[in-house]
Amino acid sequence: MNLFDLTGKTAVIIGGNSTLGGIMAEALGAYGADVAIVGRNAEKSAEVVAKVQATGARSQAFSADATSGDDLKRVLSEVLAWTGRVDVLMNCPGKNSPTPFFELTMEEWDSIMDVNLKGVVLACQIFGKHMVDQGEGGSIINISSVSSDPPLSRVFTYSASKAGVNSVTKFLAREFAPARVRVNAIIPGFFPAEQNRKILSPERTASILTHTPMNRFGDPQELQGAAVYLASDKASSFVTGTLLRVDGGFGSMTI
Repeated sequence: MNLFDLTGKTAVIIGGNSTLGGIMAEALGAYGADVAIVGRNAEKSAEVVAKVQATGARSQAFSADATSGDDLKRVLSEVLAWTGRVDVLMNCPGKNSPTPFFELTMEEWDSIMDVNLKGVVLACQIFGKHMVDQGEGGSIINISSVSSDPPLSRVFTYSASKAGVNSVTKFLAREFAPARVRVNAIIPGFFPAEQNRKILSPERTASILTHTPMNRFGDPQELQGAAVYLASDKASSFVTGTLLRVDGGFGSMTI
């Protein structure tokens, strides 16, 4: 039994040129998927494509703004022209800010919400509808955060946006289940990604580690197993609406 074989599947990774998105893209490729890397930074996308191709997989970069429905519709048509199908959608673009609540402008609120929540909704509408209509099932994997529930201090808008991702994930899991399209989310703990480095002072680092039973940050590679598991319609065929924590125990701790 090869529960994790993704041969013949096409995975579309929105924000696949990010630190964590790129690492998970490599894993999906290593298990046989054709991997579409979607992002705005062409140089970073090309770097990820090369790493995925080094696993022996087919991979191609596609340029898009995750908050643009027109861009995402174009990418869907381009991916279909490339492989003829979409089986896995992973939503992992992210934007963060430590702006204090009373200093928060609605421009910044909208910007973060657009990337972290609106982008997920748009991708699920566009790619999710194709999966439902395709009639062969599929897997949507949203990337949430430990700040989604309960919210972390100092990142008000980010926490609210990721709580929204959790709700969207559960709602769509129910909506898409009759078409065998599973919708789940990964809740990463603290990994060395660009958006959380900005808020990690020595004091905050100590606080995070004290609250993490494994007493360390995660290595990006430690997200690969969760990504492959949720992408596989063999390994996780009866898993939908799940928020899968990969956080070193962070979510299990209280004072």
